Amino acid sequence: MGLIADVLSFLFGSNRNIVRETVEIFRENSEKGAERDLGLQQQAMVQFRDEFKAQQKSLFDRFIDGLNRLPRPAMALGTLGLFVAAMVDPLWFAARMQGIALVPEPLWWLLGVIVSFYFGARHQAKMQDLQREISATMRRTPDVMDNLHAINLMRSDAIGSADPGPDVALAERASRPDRNPALNDWRLSRRA
Repeated sequence: MGLIADVLSFLFGSNRNIVRETVEIFRENSEKGAERDLGLQQQAMVQFRDEFKAQQKSLFDRFIDGLNRLPRPAMALGTLGLFVAAMVDPLWFAARMQGIALVPEPLWWLLGVIVSFYFGARHQAKMQDLQREISATMRRTPDVMDNLHAINLMRSDAIGSADPGPDVALAERASRPDRNPALNDWRLSRRA
């Protein structure tokens, strides 16, 4: 019994646990890891609090922040304004577009670079997504056209839509009124 006690006290005695220490070489102690993660998260939150603490901004800083927020809404509203202008005065719009057609291609490239750098990679990713969506839509166009043609053939106001064709039995049934007992009863009740 003394030998077992000596081995157990060697492994687990004097506030040591050799098994735990050995396992921690291969696997992190989840409780201590959680404590470290909590400390790291608390430090990050303190840093964020200090960084974004409500600071009194000068009038110049607020003005510059406002200027930085203007280009996107200005471009969006300007584009919508072009659509309105095209509908209100098409000749005026066409004259302006003819002027834009005279802009040399390198200037368009420069504008594209400026806009791309200003809006960053998000603009590029959105344009690629848009091109993929447009190509997918273009691939679906023949199916849509076939569906529209089939829908137009189903219209009841089209000439010949009730034509039974070469089916004589169908033509004969179409010329006879339907036998509807409920409708006959209703007609009899109306006569009485």
